[in-house]
Parts: sequence; C-alpha cells; structure tokens
Amino acid sequence: MLFNSFNFVIFLPIVFFLYWVIVNKTLKFQNLLLLVSSYFFYACWDWRFLFLLVFSTMLDYFSGIKISESKSLKVRKFWFWLSISINLGFLGFFKYYNFFVESFAEGLANFGLKVNPLTLDILSPVGISFYTFHGLSYVIDIYKDRIKAEKNLIDYSLFVSFFPLLVAGPIERATHLLPQIKKKRSFDYSKAVDGLRQILWGLFKKIVIADQCAQYATDIFNHSSEYSGSTLVLGAVFFAFQIYGDFSGYSDIAIGTARLFGIDLLRNFAFPYFSRDIAEFWRRWHISLSTWFRDYLYIPLGGSKGGTWMKIRNTFIIFLVSGFWHGANWTFIVWGLLHALYIMPSIIFNTNRKNLDIVAQGRFIPNGKEILQMIMTFCLTVFAWIFFRADSLKHAVSYISKIFSSSLFTSVKYDGDDFKNVLFLLLFVFIVVEWLGRENQFAIAKLGLRWKPLFRYAFYFVIIIAIFWYSGEQQQFIYFQF
Repeated sequence: MLFNSFNFVIFLPIVFFLYWVIVNKTLKFQNLLLLVSSYFFYACWDWRFLFLLVFSTMLDYFSGIKISESKSLKVRKFWFWLSISINLGFLGFFKYYNFFVESFAEGLANFGLKVNPLTLDILSPVGISFYTFHGLSYVIDIYKDRIKAEKNLIDYSLFVSFFPLLVAGPIERATHLLPQIKKKRSFDYSKAVDGLRQILWGLFKKIVIADQCAQYATDIFNHSSEYSGSTLVLGAVFFAFQIYGDFSGYSDIAIGTARLFGIDLLRNFAFPYFSRDIAEFWRRWHISLSTWFRDYLYIPLGGSKGGTWMKIRNTFIIFLVSGFWHGANWTFIVWGLLHALYIMPSIIFNTNRKNLDIVAQGRFIPNGKEILQMIMTFCLTVFAWIFFRADSLKHAVSYISKIFSSSLFTSVKYDGDDFKNVLFLLLFVFIVVEWLGRENQFAIAKLGLRWKPLFRYAFYFVIIIAIFWYSGEQQQFIYFQF
C-alpha cells in the first residue's frame, strides 16, 4: 500500500477513527489496533512476507528476554549471536545472494575459469533492511545493558512494525519509540494539525517534485548515449531532486502520520542540500541511518579515539557498509566510497564538526562564502548520485565520460521543453519554500502561521491543487527497494 495511493486515503482515516473514537479508552487496544493495522498494511504488498516479519519479530523478542534474564555470559552471547546471525542471514540471502554468486563467477572469469553461477529468482521483501535494523539495535542495546527487554509482545511487535515507518523508516530505536508505545496517549489537536501539514508537504515533495523529475531523469539515464554532456548534467540534477523529494517526502508522510496517532518518530532529513560540506550533508541526510551506523558500527570500531589512521579506517568501513546496505550492486559501493573520499579532508584536518549550526541562521540571504560552499557540496553530491542511479559501473563511467567531453559546452537539447520549463519553475518555488523553512522540522511547519487565515488556507489549497494536478500513475518510492 503506497502512501500516495487511493487505498491509503481510505485506510488512514478508518484507522484514525477507530483509534481515537472506538478504542481510545484503553492503551492495550490502541496498540493492538495499530499492530493489526500495520500487519494489514504490510500484507498489502505481499502477504507471504508477513510471515518473515513476524518470525524476525518473535526471534528478537525472545532473544531479548533470554539475554536480559540470563546471568551467564555464555548464554547471553549465544542468544545475542543467534539473533544477529539469523537476521543478517535473512538480509544477506534475500538482498545479496545473487550479487555474491555473480561477483564470484566474474572474479573466476578474470583468471580464465568459466563457471555458470546458480542464481535464484528472489523477490526481496519490502522494508527488510529497515525492520531488520530495528531488531538489531534492540538486541544490541539489551546485550550492552542499555535497556531491559520488553515483556509485552504486542508493544514490542508494534515497535518493529508500526506501519508509518515499516517499509522505509525512519530507523527507530527502542529507547525512543517503545516508551511512547507504552505510555497512554490522548488526542492533541495541534499535534494532529502539524502532522497533516507535514503529510501535505511530503506528498508535494513526492508527487509534484520527485515524480516529475523522475520522468526526465529516467529517460536521460536510460538513453544517456543519445544526449550531450550538458543534458546529462541536467539529468543528474533532476535525479538529485528526485531522490531527495522521494525519500524525504516519504519520511515527512511517515512522521506526520505517526503524529496523528500521538507518536513522534525520529527526524530523518534536515534540508541536506543546504549543507556547506559533506560532513554536514551526512548529518542532514537519512539521519536515522547515519546515526545507526555511528552508534552501532563506527563507535564500536573505536570511533575517533584511536588517532587519524583509525578514524580514516573506520570512516571508510561505515561508508562501504552504508553503500552496500543500499543494494547489491557495485554502483552503491562506489557511491559510498566516493563519499568517504569526499569527507576525508575534514576527517584528517578535524573540521568535520565545523558546520553544526543552520546555514545563514536568522538571515534571509547567505553570504558569498556560504553560497559557494553550498554549491560545491551540491555538485559533489550530484556527481556521486550518478553512480547511485546508474545501472552498472560501466554505465556510470560512460555517463561521466560523456559529461566531461566537448558536448558539455553545447546547449541542452531535450524534447518536451515546455513541460521542462514548468518543472524548473516548480523546482525554484520548492527551493525557496525549503530555504524559508530550513530552521524548522519541515519546510511549511511554521510558514504562513502568521498570515491572515485567507492567505494561509489559500497557500495550502494551492499545494493540494498541485498534488492533484500532477497525480498520475502511482509511482513507488525509491527506497522501497532497499
């Protein structure tokens, strides 16, 4: 069930009504309703994979209890590694089996040995990377004595499978979400209205920005040999806005939907394209994943305490794993390693925490230095996105080679210029609104609140009209494949 589908438009109000009107007196029934609704939501993708979700949930639930209750280190280690190995085993099988088999066969072919790899027609369960990381962080936190095991099976199951975050995050922590699940919730009108505003902006990002950019980005990438270098640059820029609008749009809808039920999810994006360096970009892009790798991989590896070489090693490891997490393709690995190279100067010279504040905070116009820093960071990011979007390394290299050719200095030629000009206008308006709202949790969180009601509601009405105007064939969210 897609957030941008008619089915979700029916599903959400029904669950909302039952939650606040029918079962609002009892927390147990509220949580049970959300759990059943979440399983139904997930089963709409493919009911067969619901069994895998339930199995993973039960595995971590019982493993957590065994780890928490046992006083024997040997027993604790047994249950800890059982949970970790099975979860990563499922993740590896469904997402990476064919990649490893094919890569191994290609490696042997380089030495003159020909083999026919046994590949499988495996359909990856939607959201497996996200709910697996929910369970892993929970078990790790129990093993490290940061939290106690949750004894209530319904509450724990809801933590893993809460439908707004189930298929594409944010990646939640038990320390943040479980206390909210266990606490009695009462309807908060202002929180619900704020949630609706965030859902509205998320839908605008997805349907009006991401899906429209996708039309051009897809065509240009799929037929890159037919276009000039200048047009390929435009295709890469379109993809940069596509993936940002798509993924941050999903996060906005997820966070806003959770707020309708009185639950606050972790923030996942903080206007990353206004970053002044790559380190700041990664503090603002897919925040829940970045902090997950920081807390459960980077710090356990030694973090920044072991000197410059250890910091360099650990940084390359987390970016390598981050790229691999995104998918079974060498393009994602190169994308991750490229960002590791980008961030190296700030790691070596210890400037990675230089830009912790909001750019041009309290000012409408950034200064010249800030503008140059943002442009440079955006250009580096767009270049890396080429590897992320390309079908293969060969495709990425040919795409980049075409960019750095004499055709880079020719005029952009692309069919459908009239619509492209409208898209440029939409992107301009989008960037302005995002800039105006960059100091808030999402762009229109406070935009227009001080306006007269007529103008404020006219602003929302224009957004709604744009969403309906550009609503065509439903397009899946990019991160569902991860």
